[in-house]
Amino acid sequence: MNKWDSLSWSSTITIVIATLFIYLAVIAYTRIFGKRSLSKMSSFDFAMTIAVGSIIATTILSKNVAIIEGALALFMLYFFQFVIALMRKIKPLKKIIDNEPLLLMEDGRILEKNLKKVRLTEDDLRSKLRESNVMNLTEVKAVVFETKGDIIVIHSADDSRKLSPWMLKDVKRE
Repeated sequence: MNKWDSLSWSSTITIVIATLFIYLAVIAYTRIFGKRSLSKMSSFDFAMTIAVGSIIATTILSKNVAIIEGALALFMLYFFQFVIALMRKIKPLKKIIDNEPLLLMEDGRILEKNLKKVRLTEDDLRSKLRESNVMNLTEVKAVVFETKGDIIVIHSADDSRKLSPWMLKDVKRE
């Protein structure tokens, strides 16, 4: 029998028990530390998601990692993510941890330099504008590349409507 098609009852039971235990641990830790632990908010959150997946897979499928070791590793990841979330409330640390939102368009004007910074093309921008039902560039008040990678289009066909400065308070312009 080749390795790829062999599965004993004992290894099957071990995988089932490990999967159930790790699954319950992920649910418990997410409830304790919050849903943000698995969100796509920043590069730290992305790293968290990848690390959680890796630990889950290793714990379930590796005979060299005990279930309790995997659960402890998961707990520590969630704990560190929680600490980082607290650190984000301190302004100097927030700048280190999070990306800043970046303005891509303002008052119908494309900011080419900023598009290059985030490695987007005019085709990408045009696609996002179409998706947001923009009919004309003059409708665009602002386009923001958000910290989590989303592109937000703020537009209005009514030229008399002005965008509140508060909406772009934390957005980097250059």
